[in-house]
Amino acid sequence: MFNLLLKRLRLTPPKILSLGFIILIAIGTVLLALPISSQEGHMSWIDALFMATSATCVTGLAVVDTGTGLSTFGQLVLLVLFQLGGLGFVTMATLITLVLNRKISLKERLLLQESMNQNSMQGIVRLIRRVLIYSVVIQLSGALVLALRFLKDMSAGKAVYYGIFHSISIFNNAGFDLFGDVHGPFSGLTRYAEDPVVNITAMLLIFLGGIGFIVLSDLVDFTKRRRLTLHSKVVLTTSAFLIGAGALFFFWLEVYHSLKPLHTGGKIMASFLQALTPRSGGVTTLDIQALRESSQFLIIVLMFIGAAPGSTGGGIKVTTFALLLAAVYSRIRGREDVVLFRNRLSKDNVYRAITMTLLSLLLVVAATMLLSITEQADFLAVLFEAVSAFGTSGLTMGLTPELTEAGKILIVILMFVGRTGPLTLAYAIRPKKDKQLYRHPEGQIMIG
Repeated sequence: MFNLLLKRLRLTPPKILSLGFIILIAIGTVLLALPISSQEGHMSWIDALFMATSATCVTGLAVVDTGTGLSTFGQLVLLVLFQLGGLGFVTMATLITLVLNRKISLKERLLLQESMNQNSMQGIVRLIRRVLIYSVVIQLSGALVLALRFLKDMSAGKAVYYGIFHSISIFNNAGFDLFGDVHGPFSGLTRYAEDPVVNITAMLLIFLGGIGFIVLSDLVDFTKRRRLTLHSKVVLTTSAFLIGAGALFFFWLEVYHSLKPLHTGGKIMASFLQALTPRSGGVTTLDIQALRESSQFLIIVLMFIGAAPGSTGGGIKVTTFALLLAAVYSRIRGREDVVLFRNRLSKDNVYRAITMTLLSLLLVVAATMLLSITEQADFLAVLFEAVSAFGTSGLTMGLTPELTEAGKILIVILMFVGRTGPLTLAYAIRPKKDKQLYRHPEGQIMIG
């Protein structure tokens, strides 16, 4: 199917990926704009576009409360969108191809390589099979645990539905929840701040969805191979550092503030969840608006870093962050090579990390400046919203439901770029590469 598109339209993998997300968003917008999707029987086109983009880009920002504003049909539309958006439409198309017993062509393998952020095509179809299996097993397990817990609060049918919806939402780092129908609009998981089952299940789902399918596959093979790849080592080590340090700082900042009403166990669980959820989880057991400004800024930093490549999360990615730290360390020590776990990294990787970070930073700065013009809100709330949209985190300081139409369009663009990736989008829209036949003379400028 993709082979035909590539031949007739001469579409490159980055263009196919970007176009695929646009098509999903367009279909979702039309479906959500239907009267059957809304509790009130109507949703404006701009709100439908916002919700469809947020679901497809697995963000979780919502201008309409999912539990009270959408009908069951509208909620199911969102569920399908963030399932497709989380796993990737390319992965789902490959599933159909495998079910039909069709051979995966070379160009389709190139597209899969691009969608999974892989450096080679070797074993890519095997990886896709594993992605689908892992996703189904993890999401069903999460749904079962959550459904059994929710049986204490609601009917059996509703508990099963809530378990399935929230397991898929949290694993795909979508951040949508239905508890507005139970605890009030935009209430999130605040009533479960001290519930160990909900907290631990949510944290495991966010973590497994955020480390990436490549790392999951590597961990499954660890019993046979007795070693991890460099990528997995960097992802797991950096993730553990960010989670541990983030939880520790959050606990220190909020122990006598927002965490004060909770018991000791609740304080610890809430601290770890708030350290994990900015990686794109989007669910929270605390009121973000009630946190200290220092805690809100800590969450902004964690959202900007995001999850791992090849995962359902956004941000600049933990590997990019680790590579930048390693490059700074090497420069300070006067070393030419950038080394991680006794492996020298290519200059191309370093340049890519720098480019990705600068593009992302410039995008967030520009969007924040524009939002500060269009929205009547504190600067920190505007910055928080912009980084949350770019990092597809879905957390908000309450600005999302109050956005103007211009603000909604800006956030839609941020969510789309954050999900597809600034570099992927840049490669998709750049002109055809011409061979450079000359080099400019070398010059010197002062640095520092």
